Amino acid sequence: MKFWQALTWMEPEQMLEVARFAEAVGFDGVMLGDHGVYPQEIRSRYPYSVDGKPPMTSDSYYPDCWASIGAMAAVTTRLRFSIGVYVLPLRNVFEVARATGTLAILSSNRFLFGIGTGWMKDEFDIYGVGFHDRGKRYDEMITVLRKLWGGGMVEHHGELIDFPLLEISPAPSAPVPIYTGGAARIALERTARTADGWIGAGNKPEEVPGILATLRELRARAGRSHLPFETVIGLSTPPDVDTFRRLEAEGMTTGVAYPFLYSLGRSSTLDQKKRVMEDFARRIIEPCR
Repeated sequence: MKFWQALTWMEPEQMLEVARFAEAVGFDGVMLGDHGVYPQEIRSRYPYSVDGKPPMTSDSYYPDCWASIGAMAAVTTRLRFSIGVYVLPLRNVFEVARATGTLAILSSNRFLFGIGTGWMKDEFDIYGVGFHDRGKRYDEMITVLRKLWGGGMVEHHGELIDFPLLEISPAPSAPVPIYTGGAARIALERTARTADGWIGAGNKPEEVPGILATLRELRARAGRSHLPFETVIGLSTPPDVDTFRRLEAEGMTTGVAYPFLYSLGRSSTLDQKKRVMEDFARRIIEPCR
């Protein structure tokens, strides 16, 4: 099994050294979080907690994904990068295509595009982007992104996106892998139809086999079960080797180490983060190889 380190909400000035150290101790990748803005008042219910309250606050760090990953890619050679997850339908598809394509080139194809439809209506309202049709926009944006990543002149005439022949250059040497989030049935169906992997949002171990079985069934229905597929799943319980081994036997490919907020508190030193990663590598990564 492979393992990623979640960098969500950590101090941005420590990111480069944390990425270097994560690579050195055996992590396969690191993952950021994403929000465009964070309103003072949030009326939307957070779907991944019992009480509907989000774990982050207005001053939680959400540095720009493209600048952050580009910088970390420049100081590493093997480490992979993703976002868990980028709110795709909030953004402009051409800007996203250019940023992700360039990042794929500069990272030697070490970037995996983790995306979701988003849950915070307040954020969409501030951006002036429709919330209730975000699923349709999301699906169409995936189609458009893959056209644009392919290079050359392309056009698209869809329900929500329409443009004449155009080109975004340079194009990546290969399509950027798309990993989707969301555990609702509709999200899993979308994953099965369109994605190269699935990113969990903090699941109980007993939930995982059912999700994996559903994804296998849906991917078979979509005629895509023969294609490579990765499941990047953070667990809501303390990490232990036996649990990871059991879930690997069920088909889980990748585990996630907690964001440092959960293991060390709201703020911590670079040395403290290194010790946490070093301990995780010794106790979990090495025995699971």
